[in-house]
Amino acid sequence: GSGKTFTMMGDTSNYQHRGVAPRALGHVFSEVNMRLETSFVVTCTYMEIYNERIFDLLAGVGAGSEGKTQEYTIAEDKGGKGVYVRGLTEIRVASETEALNLLFSGELGRTTAQHKLNRRSNRSHSIFTVTVSQRSKSGVSEKVLHSKLSLVDLAGSERLKKTMEGDTDGGAPIDDTLKKESMFINQSLTYLEQVVVALARLKGGAQQAHVPYRQTKLTSVLKDALGGNCNTLLCACIWGESAHLEETISTLRLASRMMRVQNQSVSVEVTDPVKMVKKQEQVIKELRQELLMHDALADRAGVLYDPYTPEQREELKKTLERFLTGGDDDEEALLGSFSSVRQMRETCRLFKELYRDTQETAQRLMTAAQTGGLQLDGLRGTTAFGNGLDGGDTLNAMGATGG
Repeated sequence: GSGKTFTMMGDTSNYQHRGVAPRALGHVFSEVNMRLETSFVVTCTYMEIYNERIFDLLAGVGAGSEGKTQEYTIAEDKGGKGVYVRGLTEIRVASETEALNLLFSGELGRTTAQHKLNRRSNRSHSIFTVTVSQRSKSGVSEKVLHSKLSLVDLAGSERLKKTMEGDTDGGAPIDDTLKKESMFINQSLTYLEQVVVALARLKGGAQQAHVPYRQTKLTSVLKDALGGNCNTLLCACIWGESAHLEETISTLRLASRMMRVQNQSVSVEVTDPVKMVKKQEQVIKELRQELLMHDALADRAGVLYDPYTPEQREELKKTLERFLTGGDDDEEALLGSFSSVRQMRETCRLFKELYRDTQETAQRLMTAAQTGGLQLDGLRGTTAFGNGLDGGDTLNAMGATGG
């Protein structure tokens, strides 16, 4: 091959000759260890896209994983996680060694095959994702900063006439599986180039440029890493032989188009709801203490700010009933007794309850009267039972019936 996997992984038997991915993980954890005032949570996922299907390369590592053959879906979280694959095994790591173990163990599960140009050709795209969440250890701020690092090893584009043709003597048949794999690899890389071209036009000022992220699983998963809130680095691996000049030019053309995509990254901060609730509870507690101190200095020691007890509500309800049925003295007794906003709010709530109870009682009486044949004439103040009888006939009829 041209050295794509070796560039990303390096020599697994020699730490000094490690690739881009191990060096990136080392840089991440060196920063984590240097920032002692910040708390970090680092998690890793590893997947491969083989024939437009997503497979979990850490399925046998995480506890409770369901296996490599599970169907996975791509989702998007607006709360800071971004685009992710739902259901992938996500393992929390605490050191560079743990992250490297996951990287190398997942690499062993990738799909490979042999053809004329490479004895161990990767037949899939792999994505190792590192998610970092950081917050202050002091607990002063409820803000959580989210970051994501995607380490991608793409399968190389292939020309069937160079990789799939039989031996010179014509004795070796062409493998149909390799044909199918090459078709899916070339298709995904073609759509990847279309996404890069569309992003270059969009960043160049085009207003109606459509970015075909959803054409393949690869471009959907890498949506954030291509044109989102990110910094993207592309390593182009090419052949040095003249026989592969056409593929070399195509690769360099893709790299030059990728250079035209200009992204501006900003920090992704979300609010921790648990921290926010605790902070608000502390603020409320401090405000209550300040109010109690202010009331004590202003000689308002009898003012309370806790919710009303059932006994206090019942006493206030009786006062309201006297206010509604009493005279002017009762009105002054209630209106002159307000000492806090808390008391006024509770009074309004009880007024609403009394009004609803009165409405429900009146509605029940009207329903019962209509059911029993009672007709009320509120304007004349008369009551009559039956049809065609006046009040006296009605009373006589009732008396005769009653014996």
